[in-house]
Amino acid sequence: MEKRNTVQKQLVLQAVRELQCHPTAEEVYQRVAARHPSISKATVYRNLNSLAEDGLVRRVAMPDAADRFDFTVGPHYHIKCAGCGRVIDAPAAYMPRLDAETEKETGFRISRHDLVFEGLCPACREKRA
Repeated sequence: MEKRNTVQKQLVLQAVRELQCHPTAEEVYQRVAARHPSISKATVYRNLNSLAEDGLVRRVAMPDAADRFDFTVGPHYHIKCAGCGRVIDAPAAYMPRLDAETEKETGFRISRHDLVFEGLCPACREKRA
């Protein structure tokens, strides 16, 4: 069954693109609802899931926090601030050799891996100084 490219789906995709901050589903909903108050939270969540399944956005699982959504879908890593919760792309190069090494050691067929660094951003470090 072919998925439809609805106006709502385009609004959700546009919000993820505009936010550029690895937003949560709630943040995407707030952005879309601010411009289109009639849209429901369920519609936004459903469309985020559909966009992630279609590979148009990337779902980034955050330990002990809500999933984030990323407009950059290629393989890369993330950094999460333990103070303010901000998430950014990590400048570290993606390491596909980890997949091969893990497959060799475990017998698993690895399709991808995610890595989230955690620390304090410069602003949070300064607040604590």
